[in-house]
Amino acid sequence: MIPNARLAALAPLVGEWTTVGRHSMMPGVVLHGRTLFDWHEGGAFLRVRSEIAEPRIPTAIALVGSDDASDAFTMLYFDERGVSRRFEVAMDGAVVRWWRTAPGFSQRYTLTPAPEGDTLRGVSELSRDDVTWEQDLELTYTRVK
Repeated sequence: MIPNARLAALAPLVGEWTTVGRHSMMPGVVLHGRTLFDWHEGGAFLRVRSEIAEPRIPTAIALVGSDDASDAFTMLYFDERGVSRRFEVAMDGAVVRWWRTAPGFSQRYTLTPAPEGDTLRGVSELSRDDVTWEQDLELTYTRVK
């Protein structure tokens, strides 16, 4: 395969990251994990593998790709619970966002890089009524060197 030039803007994410964070449903618990962003099939897709050393947070994999007919990116997500979801993905400068709208359980995630490029801040929110949003998961990613 060949690299998908449309995904080049996501290249700063490529690498291995440690994660530390918290989840709104687990007060007082500090989450520790790892995330790997890497090119799949020579860069045809961006692959995201994530795991957190907390049994209540599932290990997951996702693939990000593009559509030649639009400026849109799509992420296909699957986790160890058997949950499969499709997210829309967009970039605003260096900030990456993904989201899905589903009755009773909409989700959105914002991944913001620090200026030096070796730290990311991720914030997940969910809505059960498509009006009110509440913070769900917050992670700080630190690049493994």
